[in-house]
Amino acid sequence: MSSLRERMNRLRGSAGAQPGGGGASPNGTGGGQPECRQPDAAGAVPAPEAGDLRHADSVSPALDPAWTALGVTRLVNEAGECLVRRVDYPLDHRHGFHRLDELAECAHALAALCSGGNGPAPEAERILFLDLETTGLGVGAGNVPFMTGIGYVEGDRFVIEQTLIRHPAEERAMLEELRVKLTERPYLATYNGRTFDWPLLKGRFIMNGFGCRAAAEPWHLDFLHPSRSIWRNTLASLRLSHVEEERLGIVRSGDVPGSMAPAIYFRFLQDEDPEPLGAVFRHNELDMLSLACLAIRFGRLLSGGLGRHVPLPEEDEELLRTGLWLDRMGCAEEAEALFERLAGRETAGPWCLPLAARDKKCGNWRRAVLLWQKAALAAERQGWASGEAHIELSMYYEHRAKDYKQALRYASAALELAARRASLGRFDAKKRAEQDAIRRRIERLTKKAGRIEA
Repeated sequence: MSSLRERMNRLRGSAGAQPGGGGASPNGTGGGQPECRQPDAAGAVPAPEAGDLRHADSVSPALDPAWTALGVTRLVNEAGECLVRRVDYPLDHRHGFHRLDELAECAHALAALCSGGNGPAPEAERILFLDLETTGLGVGAGNVPFMTGIGYVEGDRFVIEQTLIRHPAEERAMLEELRVKLTERPYLATYNGRTFDWPLLKGRFIMNGFGCRAAAEPWHLDFLHPSRSIWRNTLASLRLSHVEEERLGIVRSGDVPGSMAPAIYFRFLQDEDPEPLGAVFRHNELDMLSLACLAIRFGRLLSGGLGRHVPLPEEDEELLRTGLWLDRMGCAEEAEALFERLAGRETAGPWCLPLAARDKKCGNWRRAVLLWQKAALAAERQGWASGEAHIELSMYYEHRAKDYKQALRYASAALELAARRASLGRFDAKKRAEQDAIRRRIERLTKKAGRIEA
């Protein structure tokens, strides 16, 4: 049995490693007090130049100095061996507009975003930030995560650990390290992780023999979805690098795009030169910091920080989308303040109809009618715009106010606008059906108005 274990360990690249490891401290300083290391210009404290995050037997060969120059050490656990790089940031480190210690103040509000169960309110120390660097874009068996970046709060530090595999035999050790971290911090924070990172990891856990229990669904905080809800019509792209620059005040200098990471890794597999991987480590490190700042941004929004910790949106569209998102998240009071701010605008905008639709659904007819009237007036001035507001007003006056003359007036104006739009382009079946529906409405309203006069 022992010889079989030794052969398996050799296949995994960890011959002679002792399961369970020794007593090294998490930052690789061998226990006791953490080693004092001076932060760099960005405020980060790099990993020590030598030593392992987990105990490695003396039989294991020393790492190439090119790895230690990158701050990379060997990690050995019960599942085998891989490489790890650790960087510590003080919690007062500012990344863009936010400081990392803000997470402790607003993490509880992120419960509104949580999927995968009704767990307790998140605490900063129980959130595990995750970002993968993979060999491809799909979630099939051919796509392998070659680097797993995780970030978490530990004491007075924000820790970033990046595990890397030099060959497929090391993947199991990398996954074991992640599995342990997930049991300690059950909230998984990602950017598109619900669709990409986590399904990919579930498959890798199963393929590496961990079984389904290791891939149990975490309480997931996926920040792509609120980003899409708020910024889909105001930002040119929803890539994390673009969102962080436009809304978090983060500007990367000399960063390698994530799309180039697989090519850099494949080049390493060919020439075994670790030096170019330094750019991938740095890119992943910045992604982890941006994820933490995005968590702070949404935590501030959900805890009443808009206008205090987070500036009010400058664009009306973003003001609307922020209000609608807050409304869905259960922050009705904060959302209503934004809606009233919009409704006070003298001129109409594209935001009028979505907000009026929301008010109609909620039974706020006073503001819905006001918004439809603003939108209808703007449409009449343009002469070719949609008559949607006119139709909504026609329905309101017919079915609720019982003012058939007003309903007829708005229906007639909607028909005129529809005819003008049709004259500007091809008259297709859709436009014909639209006009026919309006004419039937006019006929019905004409009869109702005539009966009232009689």
